[in-house]
Amino acid sequence: MRVKRGVTARARHNKIRRGTKGMTLPNRSSVRRGKQALVKALENAHRDRREKKRTFRQLWNARINAAARENGTTYSQLMHGMKAKDINIDRKMLSEIAVNDSDAFSVIVKEAVK
Repeated sequence: MRVKRGVTARARHNKIRRGTKGMTLPNRSSVRRGKQALVKALENAHRDRREKKRTFRQLWNARINAAARENGTTYSQLMHGMKAKDINIDRKMLSEIAVNDSDAFSVIVKEAVK
């Protein structure tokens, strides 16, 4: 018996078209170009999910360093002092404190760098 593949092929094509929704015209209309664009987009998304974590940590470190220098110390001295005094505040929260509540940050710096 002969097997007709129209339903399976159309389903696979529609899956690619759903993934390329919002892309420019050739990537959206051509299944072959659409598949290439979709694979590339998924690769970039995977890479950038990991890269985002690095980028945010860099931002937090820069904010902490700027606030620490306003208080007369450096980022590395502050982090060393916090570790020595067993002050456990992660960098994300520390940067939020540095940006939004400079008085509390000054207290943390004084405690860590004593």
